Amino acid sequence: MKAEYINSFYIATQDVFQLMLDLNVARGDIKVLEGMVSGKDANVVLGVTGDLKGTILFGFSNNMTLEMVKIMSGMEMKKIDNFVSSALGEVANIIGGNALTNLSTYDYACDIAPPQVIIGKHESISLANERAIQIPLKTDIGEFDISLFLSENKNS
Repeated sequence: MKAEYINSFYIATQDVFQLMLDLNVARGDIKVLEGMVSGKDANVVLGVTGDLKGTILFGFSNNMTLEMVKIMSGMEMKKIDNFVSSALGEVANIIGGNALTNLSTYDYACDIAPPQVIIGKHESISLANERAIQIPLKTDIGEFDISLFLSENKNS
């Protein structure tokens, strides 16, 4: 997987977290994943089509999800409900859209599908791709990761 994929998502995440949440994001050591991915408490899946095809998986803890929504809305939330799920999906959608816009500077034309939010801890999630790159990220309110299951679309 090319460095510009990783950098585009990292930069987009930094920008969105700074703008929407007033939080800095630090990147951990990137991992190559084979097969299944461990799910978190709150997961958001974005499909990618165009010059790149595949899936982006965002994984957040329950506490971080609730804290993000509290920062954005000013409301204390006790559990992940429809409102929280919608807000989380929107954050991931904005990051994904910004990352794909960043990739357009490398001549990749891509679109994203609407986010799918999966709540509840899952032992593993299969996204029908053999390999992925996982970007661990840290903030003052918790850690999360973005897993990129992307390949170049030879038909585009």
